[in-house]
Amino acid sequence: MAGTRVSRRRILVAALLGSAPVIVPSALSKTLSGSIPWIAGTSPAPRGFGGQRFFTAAERRCVDALVARLIPADELGPGAREAGVVDFIDDQLAGPFGRGERWYMMGPFADGLETQGYQSEQPPAGLYRAALAELDAHCRAHFQDRLFADLSEAEQDAILGRIEGEDLEFAGVSASAFFALLQETTIEGFFCDPVHGGNRDMIGWRLVGFPGARYDYRDYLNHNGAAISIEPVGLSGRAAWNVD
Repeated sequence: MAGTRVSRRRILVAALLGSAPVIVPSALSKTLSGSIPWIAGTSPAPRGFGGQRFFTAAERRCVDALVARLIPADELGPGAREAGVVDFIDDQLAGPFGRGERWYMMGPFADGLETQGYQSEQPPAGLYRAALAELDAHCRAHFQDRLFADLSEAEQDAILGRIEGEDLEFAGVSASAFFALLQETTIEGFFCDPVHGGNRDMIGWRLVGFPGARYDYRDYLNHNGAAISIEPVGLSGRAAWNVD
């Protein structure tokens, strides 16, 4: 995909450079007596993910194809599709984030600077829905009535490259704003704690060597600069763990 390919390496590097520390709720950060309440290398069963929450079946299929091209499975390991990123996005758009409940969403609206964040007059769920419809309409018109999910990987990459390069626009909705939101939520779904539906089997954490939500690193302090390879753990831990 030279020239137009959306590089998985570039996506992941951008995520790591812009990442924030993991926030662990106070109830989970307590040092507990007895055995460690996590099972390293395992992630909890998804809490009801896998079904439709916000997306229609057609929208879900389109988003699954989109995230699979942004972070594809390759020689580095599984990608966004295998990590269940579509479940994460579906869940987020069905909730307060998708509705923009905590944002100021009144006018006037104008094109903001890159440093000013989300600027669309549509909440994230509305932007996703409108842009997905426009994307599939474009594909039907230019690819013999095929949807985005039906195109070859090379065709999908070419379309994403045009959107990222602002060479392709949609009617009534900003394609570039959609791409920015899609990229952001794909990265979040790939690296989130598995409790949120994405990062299934901690695929994202394993890729970058992140050990997860461990509360105690004392056993690994005096390693004299040697590489440390430890299995990641998630916030949910094992099923038998209860915090009073």
